[in-house]
Amino acid sequence: MLIASAIGWGGVADHVHLAIRLSRNITIAELVKKLKTSSSQWLKTQSPSLATFAWQTGYGCFSVGPTDLDALCAYIDQQEKHHATRSFQEEFRMFLKKYGVEYDEAYVWD
Repeated sequence: MLIASAIGWGGVADHVHLAIRLSRNITIAELVKKLKTSSSQWLKTQSPSLATFAWQTGYGCFSVGPTDLDALCAYIDQQEKHHATRSFQEEFRMFLKKYGVEYDEAYVWD
């Protein structure tokens, strides 16, 4: 069963961006759980220094239409450049504001 197909990905030291085409047979929460579990298990086999690695509890998920996909992939490809001037927290707040998501800072960060 195909649960998702990766379209693009990029990461920096404290987070990862993924562009994923999600199958209708799995929820976003299930996909995130599977991604975090399998990547965590794999990372821990790569070095003893990663033995205590753990993802944060939360995640953000935003959908885009087909016409925005190229721009999204370009954004993901430029993560290191973005984060030279903007922190993960600043970037996440920007996305929340852009997509009109109300939030309370007390519940956003682990």
